[in-house]
Amino acid sequence: MREKRGGIWQVTSWSDYAVMVSRFSAGLAAHGFGRGDKLAVIGDNRPRLYAAMLAAQSLGGAGVPLWPDSEPDWIAQVLAHAEVSVVVAEDAEQVEKLDAIKERLPALTLVVQAASVGMIPPDQTWLRSFDAVAASGDAASAIDHSEPDALALLLYGTDTGGDVRGVMLSHANLLAAADALLAAEDVRETDEMLAWLPMAWFGDALTTQALALTAGFTCNCPENLETARRDLREIGPTILLAPPRIWESTLADIETRAAKASRLKRGIFTRFRALAERAEQCRESGERLSFMLRVGLALGELLVLAPVRDQIGLRRLRWANTGGDSLSPHVLRFFRAFGINLKQSYGFAESAGLVAVQHSACAGLEISISTDGEVLLDGASVCLGYYRDPARTQQARTKEGRWRTGDAGHLDAEGRLTIRDRIAHLGVLADGTSFAPRMIEEALRHSAFVQDAVVLGHDQNCVAAMITIDSAAVGSWAQSRNLAFASHSELAAAAEVRQLIRDEIRVRNAGLPQAMRVRRFLLLERPPAATSMESSLRYELRRHIALTSNATLVQSLFQDRPGGVAPTDVPDDIIALIEGAKGAGTAVWEPAHA
Repeated sequence: MREKRGGIWQVTSWSDYAVMVSRFSAGLAAHGFGRGDKLAVIGDNRPRLYAAMLAAQSLGGAGVPLWPDSEPDWIAQVLAHAEVSVVVAEDAEQVEKLDAIKERLPALTLVVQAASVGMIPPDQTWLRSFDAVAASGDAASAIDHSEPDALALLLYGTDTGGDVRGVMLSHANLLAAADALLAAEDVRETDEMLAWLPMAWFGDALTTQALALTAGFTCNCPENLETARRDLREIGPTILLAPPRIWESTLADIETRAAKASRLKRGIFTRFRALAERAEQCRESGERLSFMLRVGLALGELLVLAPVRDQIGLRRLRWANTGGDSLSPHVLRFFRAFGINLKQSYGFAESAGLVAVQHSACAGLEISISTDGEVLLDGASVCLGYYRDPARTQQARTKEGRWRTGDAGHLDAEGRLTIRDRIAHLGVLADGTSFAPRMIEEALRHSAFVQDAVVLGHDQNCVAAMITIDSAAVGSWAQSRNLAFASHSELAAAAEVRQLIRDEIRVRNAGLPQAMRVRRFLLLERPPAATSMESSLRYELRRHIALTSNATLVQSLFQDRPGGVAPTDVPDDIIALIEGAKGAGTAVWEPAHA
């Protein structure tokens, strides 16, 4: 492992890492930690936090990684539910959170600060340094008490109702998922990977905590979230896992820099980008590239494609996966066109992070579709269930023991999996037409001007959408037309931008059935902020936050147009709404020919 501290990369070899785990394991045992106990970690990606969880697992216990930006009340709820006895905190900031709630946690006996600290006051018997705990046991007598089917990891998430749930993963679950990824991708001992995803997210559990131990490659922990992009460029990873928001923001940065370049450089970038994306479309459809297209690509590789990969730190990348949410099609196509082997994966905590890559089921998993269209799973990586919640666990399994994913999907003749939406999100219009909001949202996000969209319309006469514009792309478009704006709010409120998005919706509508086309939309003047790391990585939670925080606007989307004319009375009409002075949506009648 490598960890960046004070601007310098510190190296920990696998042998040194094994010693660290062994010593801390012995120290935990000396403090009474044993089989069945739980150890939580909270902080950024740090070798000591990973080592602490491995130490707990080697004693027959389980690791409980927490979201680093969690509020004390949420932490207390999780620690109490998980019956955690030891917490390893990255630094003093995280220790302060625990100090504020420790009286509410009778099971908590020890807090360990991972970062180097000075002398801890004698009266703070509940707090110890990492080094002090590691030195308190006999490493030579440490014995591995872990078993394949024993609980190894508890991954906690938040329901849309605010309750916590703990997904139980065994050692066998994690190793099965790692083996599935090894079978799907080319993973080498010499690979370099950036460990920058929250440790509580299933993607980090799969890669840094399972795959790295199986394959033996190097994980690199950035100094902090603010320096992660710069640290990525320094490392130049060969394999990478990143959620859609990272790829989308990276593309926005590239487009912003291109827009600010000289006319000549901007023209070269635009020309070769279009050529590369045309070539990628040919590959997607199985068409042969023409001789002239291949010549153009070779020149583009020299002038544009390779330099862009180098600037974003992906010059050595062999493959990358994105998961946790669907990636906008135009973003996926851009990076693949620029020579980045980016693939969409499908998985979640209950499957130890992986089900399918590029729509193809991973080895060791059996996917089936129920009679009502739900995706069902069976295989070695499927979780043990939900901790201390047998009723929820039983509900999540069919009578045959298959796991209910809660996703509506389809398997084609070749066994390729397509996810429509969460079953709970599927809607039915007033006329009985069913629709999948997520599929319409993906169609809208195919536009470079749309950053995000939330589609709704259940029990209504039409489909509507709340849209967040891509500030960089729309800003560049506005500047090229000499439109003045000083903020995202002013940009979203401009009549010209509403017309731009209306035109984009009309293009996306052309590929949708008549009844499922978006008839009303509202541009959010402020993008719905991801209130936590967890919500930024979970589509279901992010959608819930967007709907609840804009409840008044949601109601206004379906109010009658002046004159009481329903939007479906004019087939090609698309109505825009704007936010009122007090945050309430106000209908603005702008016919298609306006």
